[in-house]
Amino acid sequence: MVESKIKGALIQRRAQVEQKTTDQRLLDERGPADWVHTDPWRVLRMQAEFVEGFGALAELGPAVAIFGSARTKPEDPRYATAEELGGKLAQAGFAVITGGGPGTMEAANKGACQAGGVSVGLNIELPFEQGLNEWVDVGVNFRYFFARKTMFVKYSQGFVVLPGGFGTFDELFEAITLVQTGKITRFPIVLFGVDYWSGLLAWLEKAVLADGNIAAADLDIIKLTDDVDEVVRIMVEADGLAA
Repeated sequence: MVESKIKGALIQRRAQVEQKTTDQRLLDERGPADWVHTDPWRVLRMQAEFVEGFGALAELGPAVAIFGSARTKPEDPRYATAEELGGKLAQAGFAVITGGGPGTMEAANKGACQAGGVSVGLNIELPFEQGLNEWVDVGVNFRYFFARKTMFVKYSQGFVVLPGGFGTFDELFEAITLVQTGKITRFPIVLFGVDYWSGLLAWLEKAVLADGNIAAADLDIIKLTDDVDEVVRIMVEADGLAA
C-alpha cells in the first residue's frame, strides 16, 4: 500500500510525505524565519490586501478612477486639467480614485479634495519611493499589483485616462480587455487628450483592426475628448444606467 498523508487540501505520497504535522511545527519548533517569504505565506498576505481594500472602499459610493503620468509637474497645463477634472467629478457626486502618487494623480486628488469630495489613493510598493500625496483622504497601500487593480475596477464606475507612460497604458488596456470580454459592463473608458491619444487610436484602427485582431465595435469602447465637462457627462450618464 502506498504511504500517503492528507494535509488539508494537499495529498502527499511516497517520498513527499512529511513526518511532522503542521501543529508540531507551529508549537514545537521556533526554526528559521524564511517561512514568511514562501508562497503559501504570500497567499495570506494577498488575502489580507483584498480584505483591507474591500473594507476601506465598500461604502465609497459612486467613484471614477483617473490615471495619468506621475511625472507631470505642477506647472504643466495637464496638471491643471487633472485638478479641474477631479474637482468637477467630485461636484457631480463622485469619489475620485487615483494611484495616490505625484503628478496627474496628485492633481486629481487635489481637485477632488478641495471640491469637498472623497479623494482616494491606491498606492503600490515600488523599488523607488512613492508615498501617498497629501491630498488623499482615504489611502490604501498594496504590495501586489493585481490586488490593487481589482480595487480600481471594482469600486470605479469608469476610467479617465490622461497622458502617461507604461503604467497608464497597462491600466488602460486592462480595462478595455475587461469590457471587451464582458467581465465588466456599462463601464466608460475616456481618453483625455486628443493630440496625445489620436496616434494610438489610429494605429489600433489601421493595424490591429485591419489585421482582424479586434472587431470594429471594440473601438467603440473608448471615448476621446479634450472637454472636462464631457467627461463628467459621460460618467454621470453611465452611473444613471448602472443605478
